[in-house]
Amino acid sequence: MQYTGSKYIGEYIDGRMEGKAEYILPTETRYVGEMKDGMFHGEGTLYFPSGSRYDAIWEKGLVVKGTYTFEDGLQYEAKHWHYCDGYDRRFYTEICHGLKPTGISQLSNMDPPRKIPKGSYDCGDGFYNPITRIVKDYKGRFLRNADDDEHEWIVRTCRKGWDEIVGPRPKQGPRQLPPPHPSTG
Repeated sequence: MQYTGSKYIGEYIDGRMEGKAEYILPTETRYVGEMKDGMFHGEGTLYFPSGSRYDAIWEKGLVVKGTYTFEDGLQYEAKHWHYCDGYDRRFYTEICHGLKPTGISQLSNMDPPRKIPKGSYDCGDGFYNPITRIVKDYKGRFLRNADDDEHEWIVRTCRKGWDEIVGPRPKQGPRQLPPPHPSTG
């Protein structure tokens, strides 16, 4: 444990992690469930720092069957997944609570949305700085360095921490001088 930065709270049999347990990873992801021979085995849940969770049946450290639930309660379904796809672009909170009145935009599933630091992007699991190419979680902790593909995707698709004019820009005509002041004639 000291080498991986993980923490184990649970039973041991013959010196191996076995039985009911809690295993905390350095990323603060927690596994709560059954262990066998030092591996996730039986029923167990991974709790992620974001508030989401993965409930699963494990066999020798591998998932046999599981369900991912986002922090807002939306459950991911591999088949028939219609959340925010080409057919229905609503956020889960809009599906649950209805659409906003005309003229009021909902920019993310969080309402109101997170405040994005200037110069950064909200990439879903944290904020991305395109200059350093680092993604930090919403608490400011390092998550990862973005490779070229992720950088391109974030810059192309994610919400920015600044305003930009989009669409056609007004034409600028020649500069007009103000009329002369009456006293200078």
